[in-house]
Amino acid sequence: MPEKTFKYSGEFVLESGQKLPELELTYHTYGRLKSDRSNVVWVCHALTANSDALDWWEGLVGPDKLFDPAHHFIVCANMPGSCYGSTGPLSTNPKTGAPYFHDFPFLSIRDMAQAFELLRLHLGIRKIHIGIGGSMGGQQLLEWAIMVPDVFENLIPIATNSRMSPWAIALNTTQRMAIEADQTWKERTPEAGQNGLRAARAVGMLSYRNYQMFQTRQQEEDDSPVDNFKADSYQRYQGEKFIRRFNAHSYWTLSKAMDSHNVGRGRGNIDDALACIEANVLAIGITSDILFPTSEQKFIAAATPNGAYREIDSDYGHDGFLLEYERLRNVIEKHFLQPKREWVYGCLGI
Repeated sequence: MPEKTFKYSGEFVLESGQKLPELELTYHTYGRLKSDRSNVVWVCHALTANSDALDWWEGLVGPDKLFDPAHHFIVCANMPGSCYGSTGPLSTNPKTGAPYFHDFPFLSIRDMAQAFELLRLHLGIRKIHIGIGGSMGGQQLLEWAIMVPDVFENLIPIATNSRMSPWAIALNTTQRMAIEADQTWKERTPEAGQNGLRAARAVGMLSYRNYQMFQTRQQEEDDSPVDNFKADSYQRYQGEKFIRRFNAHSYWTLSKAMDSHNVGRGRGNIDDALACIEANVLAIGITSDILFPTSEQKFIAAATPNGAYREIDSDYGHDGFLLEYERLRNVIEKHFLQPKREWVYGCLGI
C-alpha cells in the first residue's frame, strides 16, 4: 500500500512550549473502514521503524494474520522526529528554508501522542478498537490513552513501560555519547555523526538482545580464534547496516524523547495517570527482556482499572516483540477469547 501524508498547517505546540511551524506525518492504512467504523486497529511502531507495519511486523499484520486487512482497518503513522517521512531534523524549517538539523526542537512521547491524535481526527476515526505497539510504540499508546481515554476500547502495550527507568536512560545516554564523540556530529549535514551512529547501534543491540542469545548465536565453533570473533563481526555488521537506513539526527531526537517518558508528569503521579485509562489493557512482557523487564509491564496491568498481564517466554530479549510472531499471536488470541473477554470476538478475525 502506498504511504500517505497528513499535513497539519497550523503551529504544532510542543509540551516544552516550543513550536513547529508545521507538522507532517507519513502514514499507511490497510483494509477498509466499516460503515460503523468499529474495526480500527492502530499500530504504533518502535524507535527506528516506519509506518509500513506490513513490512516490519509481517508476522502479525497482513492477509491471514492476526490483524488482517480483510477484517480490520489498520493505521500506522511514522512518529515525528523520525527520518521516514514525518517532520524531523532533516525536514526543511519553513522559517529558514534550510533543514533543522541540530535546531530541531525537543520532542516528548506526549508530543508524539498529540500528533497521532491530530491524524485520528483528520481520518474521522471516533473509536480505536485495538491500539497495539511495542517498546516506544507502547509508550506512545499509554500517553495517548491517558490523553483521550474514551477513544480506545482495547490496548495492547508490549515490552514497554509507564516511565523510562534510570537503566534505560543510561543506555540511551551511552549511545548518544558515541554520537557526540564523532568529530562530524556538529556539522550541519545529513551524514553528521554517522560513525558515532554505528557504535551507538552496536551498544543498542546489547540491550535489545541478552547474554544467552549471544551465547547461542555468536559463540565460536571451536577454541582456536584469538581475534575476528563472530560477536565482533556481528556488532560491526549491525552498525553498518543501520547507518544505511537511519541517521544520527533522528536517533538523537528519538532517544531523547524516550528518556522523557513519564506518564505521571504533571498528572499527580504514575498511578493516577494510568488509572485514567478506560480501555481494556493487555500488557505483555518478554521473560528475557533486560531493557524493559517484565516488572514494568506487570505494573501497567496492575495500575490500569481494566488491566491484565501475560508474558511470552523468549530467548530474543527485548527484540522478541518483533520476532516472536506466533507466541504473541497465541497470547493475544487466548486472552481475548476467554469468556469474560468476548467483547473482541470476531473483530480480531479469529
